[in-house]
Amino acid sequence: MQTNLADFIRNTPDGDEADGILRNCVHCGFCTATCPTYQILGDELDGPRGRIYLIKQMVEGAPVTRSTQVHLDRCLTCRNCETTCPSGVQYGRLVEIGRKITEEKVTRPFSQRLVRRMLASFVPNSALFTPTMRIGQHFRPLLPKKLRDKVPARQRPLEWPTAKHPRKMLMLAGCVQPSMMPNVNIATARVFDALGVEMLIAPDAGCCGAIRLHLGYNDEALDDLRANIDAWWPYVEQGVEAIVMNASGCGATVKEYAHLLRHDPAYAEKARRVVELTRDVAEILPEFEEALISVTRRRSVHTVAFHPPCTLQHGQQIRGKVEHLLTALGVEVRLPADNHLCCGSAGTYSLTQPKLSYALRDQKLERLQAQEPQVIVSANVGCIAHLQSGTSTPVAHWIELIEHMLSV
Repeated sequence: MQTNLADFIRNTPDGDEADGILRNCVHCGFCTATCPTYQILGDELDGPRGRIYLIKQMVEGAPVTRSTQVHLDRCLTCRNCETTCPSGVQYGRLVEIGRKITEEKVTRPFSQRLVRRMLASFVPNSALFTPTMRIGQHFRPLLPKKLRDKVPARQRPLEWPTAKHPRKMLMLAGCVQPSMMPNVNIATARVFDALGVEMLIAPDAGCCGAIRLHLGYNDEALDDLRANIDAWWPYVEQGVEAIVMNASGCGATVKEYAHLLRHDPAYAEKARRVVELTRDVAEILPEFEEALISVTRRRSVHTVAFHPPCTLQHGQQIRGKVEHLLTALGVEVRLPADNHLCCGSAGTYSLTQPKLSYALRDQKLERLQAQEPQVIVSANVGCIAHLQSGTSTPVAHWIELIEHMLSV
């Protein structure tokens, strides 16, 4: 695809990147067939090819309209199209550039500005989010259905392991996971403890930056990135083996730190090192497979349906590892039809695009429950909460399942 960038973006970092991505696109349309929003809405402009065309128009100087913003807002950023694309188009990066332009050139309705500002200020701030979630969980039975869907039942926390080990890894606790689903982090620490690895958490690390980044608050998102790097750096210097991610959405974002901070002379090199160390828990545990088999035993759960989050299979390109590991531990793993499609959670998408989000959730649950599982497992806090809001079948993180199987 040929491009002719407008003056406002020519010879800028965003312009150079957008130009390179656009030139890789051949408009073959393979991406359209795997786009969740196109499948539901049937509008070319609500598929990757149409959105790419809209972004091309923007960077070439065409007027940016509210309609363009709406079509970009509807994108889940699931990046299924990247997995499908034979030309290697980095659509996820392109759509973020497009969104940045629309935020600068199109004034949103006041109600949208208010909601997005509240989400960007409230959700990543654990000092505000945690007590509010606790209140919501306490009064959960009294909440309206739509609000109750966003407040998972309170978990009874497991005990954090206290043993010290020579081998140490660092884990991102996250901004919402400690209050919404604390046992995901604790289960991760307990599993690694059983394998002789001590899991550390940097107390000053917070949101990975994804929430503000996808809502268009780019400068604030970059501040989140820098704050995490500052919090992790002493541990990096002390030689931690890895920075472990058990929320695939956070992992996909942290693995972009080097790209997002590539023009920051103070952080570019540190960000590159952080990315080198960052690994999803599904990338690490297979290396301990034999040891894990020796410290686990079969329990009552023997059949699960696995929903691989988009941020795991498309964002990080990690496929098959969770299924293989659980199978090695004696669990029958069943994948639903169209397991490559998004469940509709997508960070704050379920709040900003509820109609599309719930349509995708119900579609996903129908296919998961067709597998007749005892438990549905996934790998991202948002997906787990979103799916659980639509079913009575238990939904959990797969690492919790492994922790339940520990025999030590």
